[in-house]
Amino acid sequence: QVQLMESGGGSVQTGGSLRLSCAGSGFFYTTYCMGWFRQAPGKAREGVATINRAGDATLVADSVKGRFTISRDNAKKTLYLQMNGLKPEDTAMYYCAAYPAPLLGRASMCSMRSESYSAWGQGTQVTVSS
Repeated sequence: QVQLMESGGGSVQTGGSLRLSCAGSGFFYTTYCMGWFRQAPGKAREGVATINRAGDATLVADSVKGRFTISRDNAKKTLYLQMNGLKPEDTAMYYCAAYPAPLLGRASMCSMRSESYSAWGQGTQVTVSS
């Protein structure tokens, strides 16, 4: 079965950086869209960033645009989220997710809707202090 495992979370001060990783196994990795989502206590889960099968098309939420970068290494079956310029409002549990994607043409983007994703990791905590 599809399995995803996040790592790299931690506690940093405002302006700091973290790099999250998500290792995938049990599926044909290159046929899946991948994404990062986050959920803060008492708030709904929100999309952070997505990346397509080939890794050449990304979507990034306005709230993190210019600060976060999503990437994937298909040879290593690993998804990454580089987070720079972290703010207290970035504090949340971060989840990686995946869904099998059709071929829609070169640089086709993946969904930012959580409902589109069929596999989820257990999450890694990111805490940013003032």
